[in-house]
Amino acid sequence: MAITAAMVKELRERTGAGMMECKKALVQTDGDMEAAVEHLRKSGLAQADKKAGRVAAEGKIQLAQSDCGSAAVMVEINCETDFVAKDENFAAFAGTVGQIALDSDPADVDTLMAADYGDGRSIDEARQALVAKIGENIQVRRFVRKQTDGVLGAYVHGGRIGVLVDLGGGDAELAKDIAMHVAAINPAYVSSDDVPADVLAKEKDILIAQAEGSGKPPEIVEKMVAGRLRKHLAEITLLGQPFVKDSDVTVEKLLSQHGATVNSFTRLAVGEGIEKQESNFAEEVMQQVQGG
Repeated sequence: MAITAAMVKELRERTGAGMMECKKALVQTDGDMEAAVEHLRKSGLAQADKKAGRVAAEGKIQLAQSDCGSAAVMVEINCETDFVAKDENFAAFAGTVGQIALDSDPADVDTLMAADYGDGRSIDEARQALVAKIGENIQVRRFVRKQTDGVLGAYVHGGRIGVLVDLGGGDAELAKDIAMHVAAINPAYVSSDDVPADVLAKEKDILIAQAEGSGKPPEIVEKMVAGRLRKHLAEITLLGQPFVKDSDVTVEKLLSQHGATVNSFTRLAVGEGIEKQESNFAEEVMQQVQGG
């Protein structure tokens, strides 16, 4: 059977595979479109498995929020290079995954990956096809979803840092300002009450050792430790930090002025906790050229 350009185009649009791969698949299946699709998917799985061991520490934080603003989700989707993180195919995949995570409210990443991508494939099958098309390891690493009766603030900075903030009281503008603050300053806890006892005890031991080395009397040491501990707690807690847009006002005071409280916040940053490997860019380019 003669393989036409229209057939190659259709197969390419359906699978996202390269033109030559599509033509070869059609030749091997004697022009059977469905068989060619299956063949390319199987090939794509093999290519995806081959690349799955590579470190994927770049990517983006994808945000999706409901029309009413009461629910939002952030998904971290990783790739190997910043170049691919800006690719339109990667962006389209991320956008679809984010919307599905918002709409379907999956229990975990495995459930999300098994969800319908919208074209008869699962999200994981769509991911594997994208790996075959782009040539990099791509992973949906994690997501966080929040729903509230209060006010939800969402902010993503440069596609790499995302924050969701759940406020009691306040308004959308305040919620977004708090989310921007969390993105910029990265507090560890909401308030000093949220700091675990072991973390507090460890810091106190360090401060005591530092103060005792000063040679000051015990009563002075005690006051020094108390003062330094208060300062440390202010630095690591959202409420204690100076507001990023106005350092004369703490976040706690800003919230009080608006009659608001912070129920919770979550901050995700692309690649945090992933051990990155040192690489030789020239070697990577040669591997790509050679189909490695």
